[in-house]
Amino acid sequence: MNLKNILIGITLSLSTISCIQDEALNVEAAIDGCSGANIQLININEISREIDIFVFEGSNVAAQELNFTLPDGATISPDQSQSKDNPPYYDFSTEKERTFTVTSEDGSNKATYTVNLYTIELPLKYSFENLREINPYHILYLTDVNGIMQWASGNQGYNLCGMATNAIQYPTSQADGGVEGKCVKLVTQSTGTFGMNTNPKMPIAAGNLFIGSFNMTYAIIAPRQATQFGFPFTRKPLKMSGYYKYKPGATLTDQNGNVISGKTDTGDIYAVLYEAPNSDFSLDGDLFTEGNEKAKNIVSMARIDKTEATDQWTRFDLDFKLQNGKTINEDNLKAGKYKLAIVFSSSIQGAYFEGAIGSELCIDEVEITCE
Repeated sequence: MNLKNILIGITLSLSTISCIQDEALNVEAAIDGCSGANIQLININEISREIDIFVFEGSNVAAQELNFTLPDGATISPDQSQSKDNPPYYDFSTEKERTFTVTSEDGSNKATYTVNLYTIELPLKYSFENLREINPYHILYLTDVNGIMQWASGNQGYNLCGMATNAIQYPTSQADGGVEGKCVKLVTQSTGTFGMNTNPKMPIAAGNLFIGSFNMTYAIIAPRQATQFGFPFTRKPLKMSGYYKYKPGATLTDQNGNVISGKTDTGDIYAVLYEAPNSDFSLDGDLFTEGNEKAKNIVSMARIDKTEATDQWTRFDLDFKLQNGKTINEDNLKAGKYKLAIVFSSSIQGAYFEGAIGSELCIDEVEITCE
C-alpha cells in the first residue's frame, strides 16, 4: 500500500470518528404518551408532570400495563418498585399514586412524573364549577365523587400558537354568570401567523370541551385525530339536557381564511353512545367526515339542530336516537363495551378550521338521563 492510500485511509477513519462524535446524545427527559390494556382515558399535564390514568371498574390494577412513549434513548423506572412489578406491568393495588423518573439518553436530565390510577364510572351531571388548573389555561374537572376526572379541550394545542397571554384568552375557559354559579365559555379564536403557516392550515381554533382526551402527538400533523372522544358507559342514555347561550362571530371564514358569504356560524352540542371493541378504540374529530369508518360504531346520538343566537340561558332537551340500524346490547353494555362521548364546540365546523372568530358558546347544568 503506497503512502497516498494510507493517508486517504487515515482521513476517512478520522472523518467517520468525527461524525460519530458529532452525533450528540438526546438530552430530553419527558413522558410524551402512555398506552396499555384496560386504559380508558389518559390526561398528561406537562406543567405539573402529573398523569391521570382511568381504567374501567373491575380492571386488574395489580398488573396494569403502562407503555410509556419517551424521547429517543430515554429510560424510565418507578421510584419505588413493588413486588409485583414486571415492566411494562406495574402494581397499583396498594398505592394508586406512584412516581416514575425519566432519564435522558445522555444522562444529564431527569424528570419525575406522578402517575395517578383511577377506577371510575362516568357521572351524569355536569355543572362546571371546579377548576383542576388555572395556569396557563383552565382545565375543568367533572363533578364526580372523586373530583378528579377532567374534561378535555384543545387548549393544550392552542398553547402552541402563543396567542394567549392569560387563561381567559384561550378558546376554553370557566366563566361567571352561569345558570347556577359558574359555566364553561367556548370562544373561537385566531391562531395568528402560526396557524396560517401550518400544513394543513389552522387559522382558527374553536372553543371545545369534551369527555375524552387530547393527544398532542397529532395536534399539528393530524389535528382531528388529536381529539379522542369517549369514556366507558354502562347505562342506556335516553336524553341529554342543559342550558346554552350563543353569540356567532361577525365573519365566517374557511380553512384558507377566505370569507364565506351568506352564512353565519353556529355552535354544536351532541352526545354519542358507541361500540368500543377494545379499550383503545375511540371516536375522534373525524366523526362527521363523510365515509368515516369509525362512525359506523355509533349506536345512539343526541344532537342539537342549531344553537340559535341568544344572550339568555336557553334550555336544550335532546333525545338519544338509534343510529346505523343498531340496537343496544344489554350484555355488552354491562361488560363495558360501549363508550359515551359528550362534545361542545363554539363553531360546528371548527374541526375543519371553518368558523367565525369571536363565536361564543356558553354551557351549564348538563345532565344525562338514563333508563
